[in-house]
Amino acid sequence: QVHLVESGGGSVQTGGSLRLSCAASGSTYDDSYCMGWVRQAPGKEREGVAAIEGDTITAYADSVKGRFTISKDNAKDILYLEMNNLKPEDTGMYYCAILGPGTAIQALAVLTLRPNFGVRGQGTQVTVSA
Repeated sequence: QVHLVESGGGSVQTGGSLRLSCAASGSTYDDSYCMGWVRQAPGKEREGVAAIEGDTITAYADSVKGRFTISKDNAKDILYLEMNNLKPEDTGMYYCAILGPGTAIQALAVLTLRPNFGVRGQGTQVTVSA
C-alpha cells in the first residue's frame, strides 16, 4: 500500500509562488513509478496538471506550462510542484498521484482522462487572489 501526504498550499496574490510537497511512503511504494499532480477548482472537475517519469522526464498541461515545475527527490521520497506566476484560475485543491511504469506523457494522459487515478491523500489548498 502507498501513502501520499500533500502539503505546502496557501493563499497568495496573483503573480506569487508556492511549492507543494507530497511525501510518499508504504511497503509497495516504488520510486521508479510515474507520479503526478492533479487539481480541482471549486465547481469544476478534477484535471491533470503535471507528471514525472523517474526523476527527470516531465510533462505538463498547457495551462501551466512554463509556470509550474514538477520534480522528485528519490532520496527523500518526496514529489514537488513549484508554482510560479500564479493566477486566480490556479485556485483549487491539489492532489498528488502515483501511477506506475510508463512515460511522463502517458502518465499525464491518464491523469487528464482519469484524474482520480492514483490519488491517495487529502490534498492541499491553493488560493490565488486577484
